[in-house]
Amino acid sequence: MSETNNKSMEVKYKIQPRKDAEQAVTPSDYDPFAARDNEHATTDNETLTHLLKASLGTGILSMPIAFMYSGIIMGIFATILTAFICTHCSYVLVKCGHKLYYRTRRTRMSFAEIAEVSFQNGPKWCRGFAPIAKFSILFGLFLTYFGTCSVYTVIVAKNFEQVMEHWLGYQLSLRLLISCLLIPLILLSWIPNLKYLAPVSMIANVFMGLGLGITFYYLVMDLPPIESRGFAHVSTLPAFFSITIFAMEAIGVVMPLENNMKNPQHFLGICGVLSQGMSGVTLIYMFLGFLGYLRYGDDTAESITLNLPVHEWPAQAVKVLIALAVFCTFGLQFYVCLEIVWDSIKDKCTKRPTLVNYVLRTVLVTAAVVLAVSVPTIAPFMGLIGAFCFSILGLIFPVLIELVTHWDTGFGSYNWIVWKNIVIAICGLAALTFGSMSSLKDIINLYTAEPLESST
Repeated sequence: MSETNNKSMEVKYKIQPRKDAEQAVTPSDYDPFAARDNEHATTDNETLTHLLKASLGTGILSMPIAFMYSGIIMGIFATILTAFICTHCSYVLVKCGHKLYYRTRRTRMSFAEIAEVSFQNGPKWCRGFAPIAKFSILFGLFLTYFGTCSVYTVIVAKNFEQVMEHWLGYQLSLRLLISCLLIPLILLSWIPNLKYLAPVSMIANVFMGLGLGITFYYLVMDLPPIESRGFAHVSTLPAFFSITIFAMEAIGVVMPLENNMKNPQHFLGICGVLSQGMSGVTLIYMFLGFLGYLRYGDDTAESITLNLPVHEWPAQAVKVLIALAVFCTFGLQFYVCLEIVWDSIKDKCTKRPTLVNYVLRTVLVTAAVVLAVSVPTIAPFMGLIGAFCFSILGLIFPVLIELVTHWDTGFGSYNWIVWKNIVIAICGLAALTFGSMSSLKDIINLYTAEPLESST
């Protein structure tokens, strides 16, 4: 009789609304963080370095034009709001993963596995969608990050092309420069794990920091009065959100970083790695956008580096430093693609798995470079893919996973979690719509402008 009462009390305890699994365990229960075996675990600082590098991509250079769309005052608050939404979605994903660790007695899961397991353990109506959710996330992540690797190759080559042509005095072949990056990129991809990739991300952060530092030097010179700029532009605010979300979004690297941490619990929390990293990223994005639009106004270019005087050596140094930063970032973006493909084939490669892994790295890098050589104008197409994938993967899927994961534990007072997630889903759909429209416009402009150029 007492045993029956104990069981009923235990069940009642576990289904209390919003009682997280981590808070319900006792010292004798299963601890996924203690059971996790990482041969090359990353420290909190190394994880923070990777997170900063993943979020401080080339998209930051578009923040001044984003502020032009929002207005100089509205842009500050809109940047904070966008950063909060992106950070919250990453937080939700990791938090659901931690809860599912306890529920399934697993020590780690990828983004796609969290979606699959949450649907499998959710209400009956969604269990049949588990394989579809997993495949959709894997396909979207691979498509986005593999394309990003190709775009990064083009960006590096273009920046070096501009500087070299200025000094050499004659035109160079962009495709030839892209091809020359093949061997260095293969060597970069051979770095075995995130532990050893952390110094590369640190170097990338240094290069990006120096490049942004020189850019800030140009921006603070001869600043006009703030009254000369528009304070708030409501009609073009959707364009601001589409640029900022895709610049800040790094949902694909969140779970790989958490899975490789020595102390995964430190990833979350008010002073956790995620909060620290995104707070710093938000401040940098805000300052660059504010100063860039204040300095150049309606003449602000799509990338702030295009506003810098091309004949001055500090401006050329910015291009070189950013090119080197993007090159070093290639390894972190590539890791997402590698993990997806390797996880799908590693069980079949029991003989010489290390050799197969490095062959796979070489093949994937070669394919990315070949794609860049074949289509050097791939950036607008990747903008369309990014608008489609990041809005769905970065905003809609995390809140959907949260709803399914907490289906049996409640959604808080007045179901506030449901209403909060509806608002985020609407933001995701808006980003999907306006981001896709902007990318389609860029593609149309690209292919309608080329005949004019060739005819002249």
